[in-house]
Amino acid sequence: MYIAIAGNIGSGKSTLTRMLARHYRWEPRFEAVDHNPYLEDYYGDISRWAFNLEVYFLKERLRDLISIQHSATTVIQDRTIFEGVYVFMRNNYDAGRLSQRDYDTCIDLFEQMLLTVRLPDLMIYLRASVPHLVSNIQRRGRDFEQTIQLDYLENLNHRYDDFIKNHYQGRVMTIEKDGLDFEHVPRDFARITDRIDATLFGLFPT
Repeated sequence: MYIAIAGNIGSGKSTLTRMLARHYRWEPRFEAVDHNPYLEDYYGDISRWAFNLEVYFLKERLRDLISIQHSATTVIQDRTIFEGVYVFMRNNYDAGRLSQRDYDTCIDLFEQMLLTVRLPDLMIYLRASVPHLVSNIQRRGRDFEQTIQLDYLENLNHRYDDFIKNHYQGRVMTIEKDGLDFEHVPRDFARITDRIDATLFGLFPT
């Protein structure tokens, strides 16, 4: 199986990916954040580095997808190629940070990649308010994330909702993250695994 975790910056995707991988003995796959050669430059000057970042992410996600296709184990992935395009790339384009030429090039590349892609068996969408995201971003303390603007996070939230509702064709489980602390409260984590069990294995009533 192929499971995906979707959500805005600071929503808890990586934490939930690690916890579910440990709980179900799935193989986790994470975004290359700490080793991304463009990310710090991107947050310093988004318009200048948007195209570079988008191409880098497409390259990395295609490599992940090819690996996932050939995996003999269940894989759980922290962020997918779909939201990379429909959320982050589209947000940069609409904000004027990505030119029409660069956007068309990325979309053409993405559409070619779709020929080798299968949808996840389940996409788990962590939906969180901007104050919740900001609190998490501040707590984890990555220097390059401290300059992220509130309206940028808000725009991404709108894009995520639009992506899930209007563009993504696969099975989605939406988890409202505000007020939920699955990392430190076992009952909150159990609520999530119960829903996953019901959806994937039919073990409990939904």
